Amino acid sequence: MADVDTREICGVPEKVQLHVAMLALQFGYAGFHVVSRLALNMGISKVVFPVYRNIIALILLVPFAYFLEKKDRPQLTLSFVVQFFLLALCGITANQGFYLLGLDNTSPTFASAIQNSVPAITFAMAAALRIEKVRIDRKDGIAKILGTLACVAGASVITLYKGPTIFGPSTLNGTVTSSFSQDTTLLWVNDSNGKNWTLGCLYLIGHCLSWSGWLVLQAPVLKKYPARLSVTSYTCFFGVIQFLIIAAFIERDADAWAFHSGSEVFTILYAGFIASGVAFAVQIWCIDRGGPVFVAVYQPVQTLVVAIMASLTLGEKFYLGGIIGAVMIIIGLYLVLWGKSKERAFAAKEAAALASSTCEHEGHRQSSAASFKASSLNQPLLPSSTTENKTNA
Repeated sequence: MADVDTREICGVPEKVQLHVAMLALQFGYAGFHVVSRLALNMGISKVVFPVYRNIIALILLVPFAYFLEKKDRPQLTLSFVVQFFLLALCGITANQGFYLLGLDNTSPTFASAIQNSVPAITFAMAAALRIEKVRIDRKDGIAKILGTLACVAGASVITLYKGPTIFGPSTLNGTVTSSFSQDTTLLWVNDSNGKNWTLGCLYLIGHCLSWSGWLVLQAPVLKKYPARLSVTSYTCFFGVIQFLIIAAFIERDADAWAFHSGSEVFTILYAGFIASGVAFAVQIWCIDRGGPVFVAVYQPVQTLVVAIMASLTLGEKFYLGGIIGAVMIIIGLYLVLWGKSKERAFAAKEAAALASSTCEHEGHRQSSAASFKASSLNQPLLPSSTTENKTNA
């Protein structure tokens, strides 16, 4: 009987499943950017929104964490509680807080574009903390450094230069046309809607720094507490607590916690279920099957999908500075990923060479030992001269 590939579903190879899953994941995340902006446009509080989002995510994660990681979950100590609290402060509170503040002042497209710099920022942080090694004498090290610089330059362009409008839906005789205006000023002041583009981009950079810091700080925690779902659940729990404390000082209006329309309920449910629950599960599966590099490569697809969605649903315009910055960030992302891929290939080659050398050394030693043993068995117990003397006697 022929072997059956257990990783096929309805005859679809796993490789195809991974690509379809990653495309669906990018559409899910792209929808989150647009839905979050819609929520802000409807007046949902920037504190209430993440509280509800993380409560929903927590409800989804806790059962899986409890039942699937019973054997892997170490005992909870005060040290772990402090570490989970700090992870929540960085990865939930600061991360989501800066994101909503930045999104409110910019647009979903540029929020997604700047997020492409997260792998490069994570690499820079890991290198600064000596978690990541950089070999400037090899191509992979140079590529990672150049990629990081390209991402920083791209984020700087998006932050400081908005530029002319390249394309934007505008109603002219009932038709949508593209426009090319001459708004080439640097954005240091608020626009007519009270939004500050530069400040919004700075918030988004803070969001990326928080996200990268959370990824870097997770590594040592997971080594001591190897239960990823439980770590994420504890992080979400402390994130909810922290946002509730902030809300006690900032959002004292009880009406802000009430739902005023079905659209508000939809945005919160989408953020909690799709962006935090389903997306997290799909991403874990894709990382496990395809690796982190494969997952990160699809990140720019999200930016393209967000741009299309935002243009159709929000009437968002595309600016020259944002497009130039996004291209630079995407180039930087791929340079970092290429460097990481080459680094892993080089490490695998070194490990294979070392293993081969060790096997050869072991084989040579065993051969020498066998030869010595054989020669010892063939030699007489007494020297020949002694035997001859006894015979002559």
